Amino acid sequence: TADQASRTVLMAAAVKFFEMGRLSSGAAARLAGVPRVVFLSRLADYGVDTFRLTETELQRETRLG
Repeated sequence: TADQASRTVLMAAAVKFFEMGRLSSGAAARLAGVPRVVFLSRLADYGVDTFRLTETELQRETRLG
């Protein structure tokens, strides 16, 4: 249906903007019209990592743990 296609396009756009770092996960979820938790869980469907850390950030996190 047209409504279903519209929701799919909005989700895909939100995921891409999130992946590019143009939107936070909360803003992307609002664009997609879903709760943030749902948006984050759907990222894997698009092959996008939920958490993105640089090597330096990962090393810092490892030292803290």
